[in-house]
Amino acid sequence: MTRWIWRLTLPGLLLAWSATAETAARWWKGNLHTHTLWSDGDEFPEVVAEWYRAHNYHFLALSDHNVLSQGGRWMNVSNVAARAKGEPWRGVSKRPADAIGNYLRRYGSNWVETRTNPTNGEPQVRLKPLGEVRARVETAGRFLLMPAEEITHSAANRRAIHIGAINLQEWMPTQDGATVPEVLARTLRAVNESAVRLGTPVLVHVNHPNYKWGVTAEDLATVIEERFFEVWNGVDGDNDPGDAFHPPTEVLWDIANTLRLAAFNAAPLYAVATDDSHDYQGTKLRAQPGRAWVMVRSPHLSPESLIRAMDAGDFYGSTGVTLSDVRFDSRTRRLSLRIAPSRGERFVTRFIGTRRGANLHGRPRLDAAGNVLETTLDYATGSGPQIGEVFAEVAGRSPAYTLRGDELYVRAVVTSSGPPEVPSTEFPFKRAWTQPVGWQESLSRP
Repeated sequence: MTRWIWRLTLPGLLLAWSATAETAARWWKGNLHTHTLWSDGDEFPEVVAEWYRAHNYHFLALSDHNVLSQGGRWMNVSNVAARAKGEPWRGVSKRPADAIGNYLRRYGSNWVETRTNPTNGEPQVRLKPLGEVRARVETAGRFLLMPAEEITHSAANRRAIHIGAINLQEWMPTQDGATVPEVLARTLRAVNESAVRLGTPVLVHVNHPNYKWGVTAEDLATVIEERFFEVWNGVDGDNDPGDAFHPPTEVLWDIANTLRLAAFNAAPLYAVATDDSHDYQGTKLRAQPGRAWVMVRSPHLSPESLIRAMDAGDFYGSTGVTLSDVRFDSRTRRLSLRIAPSRGERFVTRFIGTRRGANLHGRPRLDAAGNVLETTLDYATGSGPQIGEVFAEVAGRSPAYTLRGDELYVRAVVTSSGPPEVPSTEFPFKRAWTQPVGWQESLSRP
């Protein structure tokens, strides 16, 4: 069995993999962005958790908006029914699901708690807090639930900011700020203070930056304490592919990492892929579960072990491609992947990065009328190194790339010829994204 040990020179930052290991690790599949009836999802939390467990996930973060699922919460039955109502999305009818009836038939009256609203006499149902859901669905070493909160806010300039705080142990209020970087930085400080005070690690990631075009690459680059963001979010229509005037989130990733490394002498962002699931009743298709996840290589299925591995960059995001191995050898400076086979599918891997000397001074993007847009700047030039170049494109299941020495970093994205199991209007094929490597040398240069 291959064993691994991390060699670190900066706290929490992966510098190299070594084949001389002390602790065996394995891949764990998980989703870090999930909604239930505790905020704007349409299903009870235990039903959601059991869906992920039944679909071979190992861990799940329930990340409802501006709330932790703690304490008592009663919801009007009529509101539960309204959430289950369909919407006109890709031809799906508006027929409502029998959410309460299905819930009772599944769990029975000994589990399902109901009452009459003491204020208006309307029937209500109790939403189970995380502790009770854990007691029903968790299995040691097989399935883990983590508390989380999607801290949902906007800056004074009205730009939307959603931040996932995973393994958060206490409710976190929103943090005001004049700009997106101010809100991000203040939220990070507040979450980190809570984590230190309570002695519990918390992973923080910026969610769907292109949603309402809320967060730019420059915002992501400026707040160097932030280490994670969503490169792909499973909600259809959240602008991950960009449009004619706004770049895709994957381009944001390359711009932000280039600025961090070349302008700020800071570590790059790592990228997660998530579901952001809301819709479980079969009446809506926009935010279904099962579209995107992370695969984390960790010795143990525990919050501490998973977060430690992600801090070290030992994970990848996926919408269906499975990687048997991801390895970067710091001595040979070679990034190599092993892609698990899938019947009838072909794979192409693009190795992407930025070389030293790329342009760091962007120009504004304009709308169709020629007006300046408040969005990520355009750094493309007519010559010289470009941000987010494709260094190599390799077919097959064992792609590799050896850095030649002038790269700020390199990452890989694998694309399959097969469609995702849960289709998306935003991209038709399965993919996987690995984390940037080879960047430590950039930080050590004067």
